[in-house]
Amino acid sequence: MITLNGLQFQEYISEKELLHAIDEVAVAINRDFKGKQPVFLVVLNGAYKFATELLSRFEGDCEIEFIKMSSYDGTASTGQVQTHIPLEADLEEREVVVIEDIVDSGNTIEKITQMMVTAGVNKYRIASLFFKPGSYTKEYKIHYVGLEIPSDFIVGYGLDYNGLGRNLNAIYKLKTTKMTNLVLFGPPGAGKGTQASFLKEKYNLIHISTGDVFRYNIKNATELGTLAKSYIDKGQLVPDTVTIDMLSAEVDKTPDANGFIFDGFPRTTAQAEALDALLEEKGTQVAAMIALEVDDEILVKRLLERGKTSGRKDDADEAVIRNRIKVYYDETAILKGYYQKQDKYYGVDGVGEINEITTRLSSVIDKL
Repeated sequence: MITLNGLQFQEYISEKELLHAIDEVAVAINRDFKGKQPVFLVVLNGAYKFATELLSRFEGDCEIEFIKMSSYDGTASTGQVQTHIPLEADLEEREVVVIEDIVDSGNTIEKITQMMVTAGVNKYRIASLFFKPGSYTKEYKIHYVGLEIPSDFIVGYGLDYNGLGRNLNAIYKLKTTKMTNLVLFGPPGAGKGTQASFLKEKYNLIHISTGDVFRYNIKNATELGTLAKSYIDKGQLVPDTVTIDMLSAEVDKTPDANGFIFDGFPRTTAQAEALDALLEEKGTQVAAMIALEVDDEILVKRLLERGKTSGRKDDADEAVIRNRIKVYYDETAILKGYYQKQDKYYGVDGVGEINEITTRLSSVIDKL
């Protein structure tokens, strides 16, 4: 097991298996290009190790050119192919072998094919060390394939995760742990805090309260806490990027957790999208948004009762309480729609005995 940029990867394909696959690709290319002088076009950066081994096995004369392209950001494909080092060689009427590290969606292959047509090549072939048939969406033929693999994210042997892992001599795949990540919502007085305590114990989850995270970072004068305080002192809202960085740091403290309960975040669509992106980087996702549903009049009654013992001024003023409830619904309505589109929104009756409500919540979580 190795860790790169906070993510864990487990060994998947050994160096011996890789070299055997390259041997087979080399045999096929030597057969097809015997007595010819092809141009090998190496797609950087990922194909450099594959190209080095493959070219050392080519038995004839050849020319070598390079082009640099990318279509990934972190562990996810951007869907867009960017060219960083353009093709400048004259390939008109030449026979070309394109050396790729991996073919998944086929977007890069489509771009290269367009280049070959524009360049007027006589014939071209695609040689890829890896091919993900389950992800491939194009109709272009991949002529030489070292290994067909599932649609897992892999690193090593030229492939990287945010710059790391290219130098590894074996292939490692992202360790995906099924995590139960919950966005827990409930209006003031719904008992969200109480239920979060029960759920984190029952399912061995980590409870992340945005308020607690802010207080910890500010109290301990962390870099993010100091930055957040600078906005607060000016009466400004703390940018979402600061909040998400704090949450990311909290998630990184327990990478082997069974999951997280996010309490107080997200509150806007932009924050929900940022949370999705954060969890995707960690190889997981939000499993559900669960909202405790309680009638307004019951909430007001509960909070007024609590105000008699809590000493909190905002629990003693009915007008303030009703405004807090209104703000909650205004915020939740937006997020409800966001998660409903993903079939991840669950409303749970929050009226009754504590254990009854816990049972209702558990019945939702157990089906995730």
